[in-house]
Amino acid sequence: MGADMSMPKGSNTPVPTTALRVELGWRSGPGVPDADASALLLATGKVRSDGDFVFYNQPAHPSGAVRHEGKKPAGAGVTDTLSVDLARVEGAIERIVVAASADGGTFGQVPGLYIEVTDAVSGRPVARFDSPGATVETAFVLGEFYRRQGGWKFRAVGQGYSSGLEGLATDFGITVDEPRHTAPPAPPAPVPPPPSPATAPVALPPPPVPGSVMPPPPPVTPPVTAPPPPVTPPAPQPVRLSKVTLTKAAPSVSLAKQGGTSGAMRVNLNWQMRQQPSGWGGRWGRQQGEVDLDLCALYELADGRKGVVQALGNAFGSLHRPPYIHLDGDDRTGAVASGENLTVNLDHKQDFRRILVFVTIYEGASSFADLHATVTLQPQHGAPIDFSLDECTVPSTVCALALITNTGGDLLVQREARYLVPERGVSPQRTIDRAYGWGMNWTPGRK
Repeated sequence: MGADMSMPKGSNTPVPTTALRVELGWRSGPGVPDADASALLLATGKVRSDGDFVFYNQPAHPSGAVRHEGKKPAGAGVTDTLSVDLARVEGAIERIVVAASADGGTFGQVPGLYIEVTDAVSGRPVARFDSPGATVETAFVLGEFYRRQGGWKFRAVGQGYSSGLEGLATDFGITVDEPRHTAPPAPPAPVPPPPSPATAPVALPPPPVPGSVMPPPPPVTPPVTAPPPPVTPPAPQPVRLSKVTLTKAAPSVSLAKQGGTSGAMRVNLNWQMRQQPSGWGGRWGRQQGEVDLDLCALYELADGRKGVVQALGNAFGSLHRPPYIHLDGDDRTGAVASGENLTVNLDHKQDFRRILVFVTIYEGASSFADLHATVTLQPQHGAPIDFSLDECTVPSTVCALALITNTGGDLLVQREARYLVPERGVSPQRTIDRAYGWGMNWTPGRK
């Protein structure tokens, strides 16, 4: 379905299948803000809990009905994709709202914004809506799926918000953990300290009258013990909307400050191949299978042990025993939804001294100059950290991505984006070892 077949605002269309791909897209360029797709699953107009909000920090609904798959370059633009399985939507859910939020600007600065729904199996178009006339809005409800007479329909909505993702989310009942600009509460009135035992007045009984009989002292009443207060279950944690993009000007971030102190942290690498490998400024295009990149990690543990996690030599590591780093597999497509992934167990962060995440070209390209790659670190309990690799201008086959260092119990993530050129006869792994002083012995390996 092309732009000339775009639905008018407010119109609807039947959804003939249940497995769907929902793509938000826009044209990229200088000064164009980033945008993010999200979905809210609604019962009687509101979410039932914060778990009904699917977005970059909470990428999957518990039911499996909606997943946030992520972004990828697409020609002269960018797409952000959700997968929707209407067959898995719980009976209480009446609507699924699909929204976009702008990061670092307004939708008036985002050209060509659209939402397109396709059959996830056949790829056939189901619906498309090109959102018109955006100005100061920082969030948009672009469309919604809703139940009608035992089936599902899709409506083109186009409702804008000037309060961003936070305003949109709270409007549908989400509790958001973001700083608000409110006046601080007044300090409590000072409470005078109790008098010290040395100066406290003591009430004495009156002196006895001669010849009188003193009354017996009153019986001692045992103190009444108040019942313990009822145990209040902990309140659910609000949703964090923040995310971190590392740049040359701001290259590092503390995981603890972003809430990433425990659980698993996924490190994802995805890439695109130039359609014109030797040209500069050409269009990006998916060319699956043409290049094989390997995501790897050098590690040094607190007890001094060193090693590497990589597909070469089947050194995939382990998540629950040293080195507490595991490489998920070997991807050869660069797809955002999969790509190359390794996982770091943050429950063992005290066991790490440093981790260097790097990537090598195994085959299919002579240099990173022909590629565009994005790195995302997603802690289980914290804001995602992402960055793009700078354009490569040297014949590099190995690139240091991020250095994670234990600093007083916290892990500091440093963007490296450092392209290295191996000397003749020197492997990419030995090249990265020398550059960062790891001091390991290397032998040839296969995968």
